Amino acid sequence: MSSYKNIREIKEEEEFVQLSPRAQKSKFSKGRLRPECECEIRTAFERDRDRIIHSKAFRRLKHKTQVFLAPRGDHYRTRLTHTLEVAQIARTLARALKLNEPLTEAIALGHDLGHTPFGHAGEEVLNEILPGGFRHYEQSLRVVDFLEKEGHGLNLTYEVRIGILKHSKGKGPISVQDEENISLEAQTVRFSDVIAYVNHDIDDALRAGIIKREDLPWEVRKTLGETHAERIDTLIKSIIYTTMEANWEKIAMEPTKLRALEILRDFLFEKVYFSPLVRKEFEKAKKILYALYEYYEKNFEKIEYLTKARELFPEENLSRLIADYISGMTDRFALYQYYEHFIPKPWGLNLPEEVSF
Repeated sequence: MSSYKNIREIKEEEEFVQLSPRAQKSKFSKGRLRPECECEIRTAFERDRDRIIHSKAFRRLKHKTQVFLAPRGDHYRTRLTHTLEVAQIARTLARALKLNEPLTEAIALGHDLGHTPFGHAGEEVLNEILPGGFRHYEQSLRVVDFLEKEGHGLNLTYEVRIGILKHSKGKGPISVQDEENISLEAQTVRFSDVIAYVNHDIDDALRAGIIKREDLPWEVRKTLGETHAERIDTLIKSIIYTTMEANWEKIAMEPTKLRALEILRDFLFEKVYFSPLVRKEFEKAKKILYALYEYYEKNFEKIEYLTKARELFPEENLSRLIADYISGMTDRFALYQYYEHFIPKPWGLNLPEEVSF
């Protein structure tokens, strides 16, 4: 044991001096699902961040679709690059607002761990099949609570777990509602997620030729700016100054800027996410996943992951275990699984590493 003062305790003390009174403090975390000894060096939220980065689910994000399936080019976003952009924006906001940056970063890095292959096409399939539906933010929590580390989960703190669960808003209100009791750090990630995806999806859609720059709504261009960098800069500054003016009651944005962001999001749903080109590829992906689900249902005992999952989670029904398996797949592993089970193939084909606990 070192003779130096416990570094974690020093960090915890510094939080009370350096952070906003409304920021979450590591020392006052509500704890983990299973109690464990504290680290001498890292705060509870720093440990959570590191556990997420070192998880298998996080590594698989690099081969999961953001919007465009199998794009011809190296510069389109994946689920991993999206996550990193969310984390970068969230950290900028947290530091400027004197919030708990490691907590914010941990939520941002873990928010999409439960996303399916083929983007929202996979989520649509599992939502239609699974009793009770499937939502990626709930699956993200299931990943960190149960599926990682041989079924033991990452044992994250309550604050990170609730932030992951509450990050998504779909087409609902972007800003937190009065009945949602979540931390400012979690609210920061919620805003950062939208800011990241609407801007990088515009960038990718322009690169793909689905839209042209002049197609962007005039109100958005006038209010937020003409370029990718201008829009992000405008939105970040709006959040920082508006939140400060509101005395950190909640993470907020100027009404005009928030309205422009909502218009931009609606534009993307209409012109990109539900465009004929994107939906055509989504429908192909959905057929692949429907076929795989049916195959696994009929051949459950032949799949090593599923038989092991039944041993680890005997209380879960078959559909839940199959949904866990499929949602954990990368795009390329799902394609190889389809190839393996439905397409005649030559001998000696090396398949990619599959989903594992």
